[in-house]
This record gives sequence, structure tokens and C-alpha cells, in this order.
Amino acid sequence: MRPTVLEISVENFKHNIKQIQNAVGNNITLIPVIKSDAYGTYINQKIDLIRDFQIVSVAIPDEGAFLRNIGFSNSILVLNQPSSLEIDTIVNNNLSVGVADLEFIKQLNSTAKINNKIISVHLEIETGMNRTGFFIENLKKSIDEILSFSNINIEGLYSHLSSADENDSYTKFQIKNFIEAKNFLQTKIDFKYIHISASNGILNYSNLPFNAVRPGIILYGYPPFDNACEKLNLKPIAKLKSKITFIKELPAGEKIGYSGSFILEKPSKIATIPIGYADGLDRSLSNNGNIIINNQLAPIIGKICMDSFMVDISSIQASVGDDVYIWDNSLQTLEDIAQKAGTINYEFLSRISKRVPRIFI
Repeated sequence: MRPTVLEISVENFKHNIKQIQNAVGNNITLIPVIKSDAYGTYINQKIDLIRDFQIVSVAIPDEGAFLRNIGFSNSILVLNQPSSLEIDTIVNNNLSVGVADLEFIKQLNSTAKINNKIISVHLEIETGMNRTGFFIENLKKSIDEILSFSNINIEGLYSHLSSADENDSYTKFQIKNFIEAKNFLQTKIDFKYIHISASNGILNYSNLPFNAVRPGIILYGYPPFDNACEKLNLKPIAKLKSKITFIKELPAGEKIGYSGSFILEKPSKIATIPIGYADGLDRSLSNNGNIIINNQLAPIIGKICMDSFMVDISSIQASVGDDVYIWDNSLQTLEDIAQKAGTINYEFLSRISKRVPRIFI
């Protein structure tokens, strides 16, 4: 096995589920967001960790098909209406799907009818995100036609809060729009699931008149905004780990890595770590940022290579084979390393590549 791995704490994942459920109340259904390989953690591949959820959500139909193939039998919601080219995947795998367009629903109904299937949908309402969703006035004109489709079951109603981490007035505007849509549609439909809150909404807007929430990044123990962990006792589940594979001692004046972008000012001890940008370690960390060796920070020097990078360990007692952490959730957090890379924890975690083994602890 590679010395470079992403360690995943099963205990912390279970802890976060309990914290979220306690926060929203036992009468609220959790719809865990396990898209993009569960934000890069591969929790979605551990059927024993997800089988008890009555419904989970993914981003694309292929992710839902994967869950079916590994034995997940409960409801799988494809968030956001996909391409009509993916309707066969939806129908063949009995996926639920978010819908926002009458023509798409017509095609979905036709394909379901041919295959003798009933496909569940969640109507998405445009409340101000301006990505996808029915404008309520358009939906009012077409809802009776949608209700007439014999192979469509309207299971849910939902929207998405675009700014629940930073803009209270706009978020309340979105919630107001959603409640108005809900009040109208509930005169015609008995929805099983009504949901608008993802991680930011869960943390900042409690006791909304809906019966489900969609936790994403907080499932994995990472904050969606500064100080979020003060609102919920989250435990990060992932640590990106490697080992020193080579150490060299070099005199002052030597150039490190491609283009010689770092020049040693004094004699130094340099270690090579076998993880690079092909593994998801962003090149923007070149000559910028640190890693952890024996509970000390070591600076990254030179340009990060596709498969490795170098660090200065002149002030650290270290040997070939010693553990290295890109982040350990303590001395250096995922947020620290993402900030250095000029991005967010969501992106950094989800971009750890498939060639990095995930080890469940």
C-alpha cells in the first residue's frame, strides 16, 4: 500500500450524525449529502455506515447508480435536475430526482412508463439562488399537468439557501418565498419530504417549518464558515497522511525542484514526501505552507511536483519512514491548508484523488 493515505475516523462520523440529529430534533429527517464520493472521504462506499438512512442525496445519477450497485436499497435523491441524457440511469436504478422543468418531467414520465416504473421526484423551487428551480408562478400553471403523469410520484419539495452563512435578510427572503410555495402546493400534494437547509441553514436557522435537512460538509466534521464549530460540536473525520521517503543534506545555494524556485540560504536537510498535485495537493502550496512532522511544522519548499514535494526539516529530528500529515485537525487544520491554497475546505477535501487510499479507522 502507498504510504500516502487519507485516514477516515468512523467514530467521528457517527458522532457528527448524532450531533446534527440532536440539533434539528428527532422528528426531522436527515438527508445526508454524499455526493463527490462523500466529499472525498469515500463514506459513500461504506454501506454499513449509510444503510440506516431512509434517504441520501447525490449530485449526479451515476453516483446514485453506484450506491445501488453496492447494495443501498433506500431512497436516493439526485439533487438538481440533471440532463435528459441521464433519464435512463435514473429510471433503471429507481432514483428519486430533483426536477425544475416541465419538459424534463414529461420525458421522465414517458421513460418510466415504457419501463413500467414509478419514479419519485422532488419539486425544486427557485427562491433566489438562481441556479435551478421552478419559478412558483410557472409551477402554478403546470402543476395540474404534472399531477396527471401516471408514472411520476411527487415525493418532495425543496430549495437551496445561497447565503445562509453571511446574509440574514436575503436568507429570510428565500425562506419566505419557499414557505409561500409550500403553502400553495400543500393544497394539492401531501409531500413526504420538505427541505431547504443544508449545512449553513442547519447551523444558523433552527425550527423552520419543514421536516428534513441536508447536512453536507458538517457530516464530515468540517465548518462551512468561521466559528461554525462553536454552534455544533463537530469532529473532523479525515487526516491526509504520508511518510518521508528520502532525506538529503545540501549546501547553501542549491536550488530545489522545478525551475529552481527555491534557493537554500544555508546548509539544509531536505525531505521528500510522496504526494503531489495528482493526488490533490494544490500547486499553489509551492513555497507556501507547511506540513507536520513529529508534531512540528515543516515548510514546503520548491514547486510541488505531480507525485511528490520537498520540505525543509533542518530544525526537526526526522528519519526516512516518519509519518507526515498534510493536516492533522489539530496543529494544522484542513481550513489552514485550504486557506494557504486560496480555496475552501470543501474543494480541498473533495479533490483528493482516487489514487490516495482511504483507510477507515
